[in-house]
Amino acid sequence: MKQILRVEDLHIDFELPDETVHAVRGIDFAINEGETLAIVGESGSGKSATALATLQLNPAPPVTYPRGRILLDGRDLLRQDRRTLRKIRGNDIAMIFQDPMASLNPLKRVGTQILEVLRLHRSESRGSHRKLMLAALDDAGIPDVEKRARQFPHQLSGGLRQRVMIAMAIVAQPRILIADEPTTALDVTVQSQILDVLVSLQAEYGMAMILISHDLGVVAETADNVAVMNKGAIVERGNVVDVFARPDQQYTRNLLAATPRLDTSATQRGGRTNVTGRSAS
Repeated sequence: MKQILRVEDLHIDFELPDETVHAVRGIDFAINEGETLAIVGESGSGKSATALATLQLNPAPPVTYPRGRILLDGRDLLRQDRRTLRKIRGNDIAMIFQDPMASLNPLKRVGTQILEVLRLHRSESRGSHRKLMLAALDDAGIPDVEKRARQFPHQLSGGLRQRVMIAMAIVAQPRILIADEPTTALDVTVQSQILDVLVSLQAEYGMAMILISHDLGVVAETADNVAVMNKGAIVERGNVVDVFARPDQQYTRNLLAATPRLDTSATQRGGRTNVTGRSAS
């Protein structure tokens, strides 16, 4: 498989008035065509800052990149100008953000917002753009696409808004899809549906995917490889089955042990349950 993205010795600092916060400290990883890499860790471990750095979407200031490279086909994305980055965003690399309501423009119909991606990256006619927009909504599992395309974000449920974000991300058929906590704040049934859509679209379009998550159940279900982050550093990495079955690091073992499991007998006894489902009382 061809490697398409490589992160080398990436450092991310937040230059605050009274201190410098070293949010990411020298991480390395790579992703190949068609692969799903999950980056996991608790809140504040540097996962989202890493994802946003890929497209230089961290606010600058206060964010700086004192060291490191993010290579897409040999080009360092941290050294590109705004015009070049605009061509890359949505076209080569697209991103699904945590909160679609904060990411979608509340004053524009959802179809219009998806069309903006096509007008920036594709040269077909307006009629062709509209067909591609409706097809993307359909691919994202949205019913009655003509009606939904005319609606505003506040008229849609949380699950439909997230599907709109997926449609916007895949409409230009990017090579890499970054999904930053794509099922946050959704109920478990909708979470499962969203994950199924992402896996299906990845296979259909042949995209690589970087999945940012603290939900190890989501990672186990969707990822090929995993990188575990703690305090801005990658502390463990490897095939997801191997890492979850035989973790080397205590931090990884703690994350796995914190994953809730249902255990009727333990619950009836008032005890806590751990990752094996045994009572921890």
